[in-house]
Amino acid sequence: MQPTDSASAGDHPLDPAAASRQRPEVDFHLNDFSADDQILQAFYKQVGFEDCFVPLAEHHTADGHSYYVLFDESATYDHPGTSEIVALHLRRDRDRQTFDFEQAPLPLPAMAQSWLIHRGCPPDAIGLDPELGPQPTDDATRTLEQRLVGDGDHFAMGYCYTSDDPDDMVVVVALRSMDERAPSPFRVLVREIDAQSWTHTLREGGFDTVHEALQWCRDRLTGKAGPLPPVRAAAANRPAGVAKNPATRPPGRSR
Repeated sequence: MQPTDSASAGDHPLDPAAASRQRPEVDFHLNDFSADDQILQAFYKQVGFEDCFVPLAEHHTADGHSYYVLFDESATYDHPGTSEIVALHLRRDRDRQTFDFEQAPLPLPAMAQSWLIHRGCPPDAIGLDPELGPQPTDDATRTLEQRLVGDGDHFAMGYCYTSDDPDDMVVVVALRSMDERAPSPFRVLVREIDAQSWTHTLREGGFDTVHEALQWCRDRLTGKAGPLPPVRAAAANRPAGVAKNPATRPPGRSR
């Protein structure tokens, strides 16, 4: 993505038809809170500043917890393939006026929702803003995203790559089953965005080895991949899930 002026900043996660509306802003609500130097340094290194983010979803509780699904506009200027979604969980101690946090860069909004749900966010409270981001194209996409949101602990992420090339906007994710006995122990998720209609599809494939899964991802990024192989029937109801560790960045299409 090329740099844009301030009036159009944030157009990537927003429906282009809504570009005239005011860009939504995120507020971490930390003005009256402090933290020790180690936490502060980690926060500004791992999270950064509010003006880098568009809030795709957020939820706040009376006891000081905040949960965010954020689109990181600065990711496009980072290393090629960097994930553009950040899941953020803030914990505030109102008596001491201090805060702590957890965060995870993730390739898909549904994975960020799942990550937050597993840290205490009510599932029905972290729905994505329908006016932000490309909408699902079909029922297959919606069904798979619901699985990712609801069952994020069956698989661990081993690899992801985000391409925001306007001619081929795609995210590929490789996952490994937490159950070594599961059929199709390696999965690949592919999110493709249609820049013209501003919609997206999400599909899943099943693989027997990590080499096969990673090779398919690399082939997709270079335009050489064949169709995704189906997930074997015995594992069809074993949903893919959220990342346990930060993703690595294999070779692929640069920005």
